[in-house]
Amino acid sequence: MRARRICLLTALTFAAVCCTPAGGPAPVAPPPPAGWSGPGPVPPPRRMRLFFGGDVMQHMPQVDAVRRGDGFDYEPVFRTLAPRIRAADLAVVNLETTLTRRSRYTGYPLFRSPAALADALRDAGVDVAVLANNHCCDNGAEGIRTSVEELDRCGIRHTGAFADSADYNKNNPLYLTHCGIRLAIVNYTYGTNGMPVPEGTVVNLIDTVRMAADLAAARASGVDFIVACVHWGDEYQRRENAAQRSLAAFLRRHGTDVVVGSHPHVIQPWVADSSHVVLYSLGNFVSNQRRRYCDGGLMAEIEAVRHPDGRMTYALDPVPVWVAMPGYRIVPPEVGDTMALPAAYSLFRKDVAEMLDQVYK
Repeated sequence: MRARRICLLTALTFAAVCCTPAGGPAPVAPPPPAGWSGPGPVPPPRRMRLFFGGDVMQHMPQVDAVRRGDGFDYEPVFRTLAPRIRAADLAVVNLETTLTRRSRYTGYPLFRSPAALADALRDAGVDVAVLANNHCCDNGAEGIRTSVEELDRCGIRHTGAFADSADYNKNNPLYLTHCGIRLAIVNYTYGTNGMPVPEGTVVNLIDTVRMAADLAAARASGVDFIVACVHWGDEYQRRENAAQRSLAAFLRRHGTDVVVGSHPHVIQPWVADSSHVVLYSLGNFVSNQRRRYCDGGLMAEIEAVRHPDGRMTYALDPVPVWVAMPGYRIVPPEVGDTMALPAAYSLFRKDVAEMLDQVYK
């Protein structure tokens, strides 16, 4: 009996402590995050996953390797990397060639590549091709216009080189919305290998007055963040030069949040924190350049987050990719590390690891 009374007393005490009487005070909601002044509950952060690949080159041995009778099969080139590309909300590459529907294909120094490459990029998951680079005028006005037409046919957005003024007005800056986040992409090149920009077409050259105007227009449009893809720097140099650093600082001052560089054909260092990302050079995405430092590159995976107060933050994950033979297959480390690849692959992985150590020291 005494034990039963003790149990009953314990139960009553527990109930008195844990239960709120009717009409008692309501639970107090936690305070909203700093900067939030909107009505109703605080919305969750919005997230966008971005993928950036380096230089998509097309030397003639690459074209010959994918030739199948009268057509071309690029699918094996992108097969092992496609899952990563498709997992992104937005995937961007530098298309460093021109596309043609004619059968006269050429490699360096004047690139004219099969239009089937556009289909392959689409099938791999690429959403945007930036076109302003030193090879965009390799096939004159026809090359720029055909490239734009083929990308349009495949549903791939584009900017940097433009078929005409209407294309320029529509796609410069290039505005995109994904995951409820709106961004602008701008794209510029240091030059076009001395070739004049074909009459009637437009190519965005590095010109700080023009760039400042583009960035001001993008900011005024109310985008959440701005990406600048810039073709710059010195070929085959593994460090950025003073002009790259100066231009990156200019872009930052004018509201650019993410800068992605191309042209050196080798990986260069990067600078990143939660408020901005600068990748001086991603190196080659796919090419026939087989010597050390040129036989691979970086893919940059960036998570962009818009917080309830409108603030944007960025998290960078740089991942090495290598071009495996035969077939010029782009392999990420989760695939390459399981394959029987030549010593050049191990050397490439070592070189990238050393750069990672230097960047993050």
